[in-house]
Amino acid sequence: MVFHIEEDAYEVLKNYMTDVKRHFSTSADSLEITTDIENRIAEMFNEILARDAKQVIVEADVKEVTEQMGSVQDFETAETDAKSAGGNPFEYNTERRRLFRDPDDHLVSGVCAGIANYFDINPAWVRLAFVISTFFAAMGLIIYVILWMAVPKAITRADRMAMKGEKQDLKGFKKNFEEELSTVRENLQNFKHEAKPFIYQVRDLISDIFEHLGAFLRGTGSLLGKLVAAAILLACLGMTIALIVSLIALFAAGNMGIYNLFPFNITNHQANGIFMASGFLVLSIPLLAIILSTIGFLFKKASFNRSIGTTLLCIWLASLGAVSYYGVKTAASFREGGKFTQTVKLKPTANNTYYLQLNDTKYLSNEDSTRLKINERFKGMIILDDDFNGDDMPNRNVNIDIEKSDVPQPVLIETFSARGSNLEDALINARSASYRFEQKDSVLNFDRHLEMPKGFLWRGQELHLTLKVPLNAKIIIDQKLDRNINFNIYDCKSDGDGITTATYIMTANGLECKVDPIKAAKFKADSLKALKQQDTTLESPDTAKVQGQ
Repeated sequence: MVFHIEEDAYEVLKNYMTDVKRHFSTSADSLEITTDIENRIAEMFNEILARDAKQVIVEADVKEVTEQMGSVQDFETAETDAKSAGGNPFEYNTERRRLFRDPDDHLVSGVCAGIANYFDINPAWVRLAFVISTFFAAMGLIIYVILWMAVPKAITRADRMAMKGEKQDLKGFKKNFEEELSTVRENLQNFKHEAKPFIYQVRDLISDIFEHLGAFLRGTGSLLGKLVAAAILLACLGMTIALIVSLIALFAAGNMGIYNLFPFNITNHQANGIFMASGFLVLSIPLLAIILSTIGFLFKKASFNRSIGTTLLCIWLASLGAVSYYGVKTAASFREGGKFTQTVKLKPTANNTYYLQLNDTKYLSNEDSTRLKINERFKGMIILDDDFNGDDMPNRNVNIDIEKSDVPQPVLIETFSARGSNLEDALINARSASYRFEQKDSVLNFDRHLEMPKGFLWRGQELHLTLKVPLNAKIIIDQKLDRNINFNIYDCKSDGDGITTATYIMTANGLECKVDPIKAAKFKADSLKALKQQDTTLESPDTAKVQGQ
């Protein structure tokens, strides 16, 4: 720090510092303590210049500072009198504390120790408060980081004295210096006990950790372990009961009743019993082993011997092998894909209007009709197909797109696809699926899903229908087809009670909603997005094409 100072003031300051250096010349580290005193005097000069708004230190300023710091003669006299009277030569009044980070007593950055010094409390309580508040939305951690950045670190002796509220005069500096020397002496006395090779310190630390860990496990840890074991036991028992109930339900449904359930609809029907039993054993044997081991831990009693364990392991490995065998065999049947298309010509309507409706009549084979005695029990009645749960089955994927036709006659392009072990197998699987579509004047009836022959395995059979209608054709779609149409018809459906259809017009740019311009614009955007995502095969009328993918 550079100061402009009058010559008389400089002489007074020079004589004062000469007395200070003479007094501390016999100390172990006189240079450090006199430097700290000079730094404090410089800070006080800065405060005076800022307070009085001036640029030059005068003699009155120097006398004011030296009076606050205390003269060497008064300090020596007070020190001698206190020693002769047997008192403490360094008793003095404290001043207001300032907040600093304590670099001498820190775990991370000294924030907690600095706060403890400011409030004159134990740092452990401050650290505990930060740890507890961290569990409340990490507030403790956030506040700690903010204080770390905002609070300055106590670097100089004056900072450390201000942090502890010690008065920064000659007595204060002397007392602070003597306390540091006392701390150094204590550390030197303890150094011979702590000065061990690093490997020995690590050894002792590890030994203490295991000793305390063992004591914990023998006490509270034992109770905690039993609670955890009891929770594991209850969870495993619950899962075992759920497996048993599921197995009983599957067998109660019958071998044929589980064909439409995944994964039994993709495995060989004759192997369903083996697959179910093997899967049950693969899941239940580990649960049984955990249950028996947990019971043995809780009641300190062996739950099963080695022979039983070996037997269970062999059964589990055999079951795992069976599940793996059928799993790999089934996965191989999905290796390749194939598809074919066929075109159905539609009859044009007089007013160029087409009504798309859901055919909710249930499909019954000859075998079904004979078994249900349709002619006797349901003569003159129509059995409806309202099994909405069936729409989620993987073998009932039917998607409908509507596009502009290049010719005046409307057509329906049916694209069947499936998976198989090879191309031939995939095409056979795709051909096995059947679909009912019929036209009654201007009404186009679509089935809800594909039909599969009984006992036929699911191999990803899907049907993609592309309805191509001429320009300016009017399309009225029943809301029951919302599960099959590849766009959201509710965006175009008229608001109001009882309205169950959505009306569209085929334009040069595709379908447009006839109800609301806003809804029409939204539908157009959704349609363009759906068209980009579809991998369709363009076909000319009256053709059928078979291809592998």
